[in-house]
Amino acid sequence: MKNTTNKFAWIIFAIMAISIGLYPLTYFLIDREFGLLASKSDALLSNVIWNTGFYGHILFGGLALLVGWVQFHKEFRNRNLKRHRLIGRIYMIAALVSGSCAIYIGFYATGGLISSIGFISLGILWLWTTYMAFKAIRNKDISLHQGFMIYSYALCFAAVTLRIWLPLLTLIFGEFITAYRIVAWLCWVPNLIFAFFWVRRRGLILG
Repeated sequence: MKNTTNKFAWIIFAIMAISIGLYPLTYFLIDREFGLLASKSDALLSNVIWNTGFYGHILFGGLALLVGWVQFHKEFRNRNLKRHRLIGRIYMIAALVSGSCAIYIGFYATGGLISSIGFISLGILWLWTTYMAFKAIRNKDISLHQGFMIYSYALCFAAVTLRIWLPLLTLIFGEFITAYRIVAWLCWVPNLIFAFFWVRRRGLILG
């Protein structure tokens, strides 16, 4: 029963990571001024630097989400060490670009200061945990590397949890702005708490 539950949870995890990882492509398939972009001013939408940051964030963030989930499959890691390392490099580069862009566009977040601080904090922590994971593996500290990668991907997975919480909060509060201010924190803080207990349960150094 436990194995069946774990397998089901793994499948759901993979489906969510892949589907949201591919989500940024919708901005190139339909009119881009939908969802969050519908709340942005024309001046911001026409700003080249902001657009570079926005698309850098969603495209490389989607890539990180797409490639990162498979790294948690123990059998894959053990049987495909070279691929594991290659995917790890791709993930870290994608996280570096997306996280840096996230910090920049966070200053323009819908909902003002509360939203901005939430998303900027997320970007900073994502960069830091990813860097620490890279530093750990360079020092051949596998346990520390695994711990920080769990934290890093938990923050990356905020892209998924945001899209789960936002429609629910919008329905509860009856308007978008309040929901967005809350989700700027709710999309990643519980993820980080979950990661802490996961790391601790596995007996990694960070726990």
